[in-house]
Amino acid sequence: MTERIQLGLTDVPTPAASAAPASAINEEILVAGMTCGHCVASVREELSEIEGVEAVSVELVAGGSSRVTVHSAQPVDDDALTAAVEEAGYTRVSA
Repeated sequence: MTERIQLGLTDVPTPAASAAPASAINEEILVAGMTCGHCVASVREELSEIEGVEAVSVELVAGGSSRVTVHSAQPVDDDALTAAVEEAGYTRVSA
């Protein structure tokens, strides 16, 4: 007879599942010129300072156009996104 031990464990969300908030709007933009984690941090910091932005996630493509997703509860001004990317020292690419 085998006894079963009840540990009372619960599922813990993985980092990928909890990385992005459940925002109403997810705006994707392409940014050229990023090559490393420092670049990502600079762009993320500048975009996070825009009013209404809840989170920023970046899919880095070193030497190419990286996909940046801006999570917000309401629409974010497109010119503000471009200005923030340029302030960080990078170029927003048209899709």
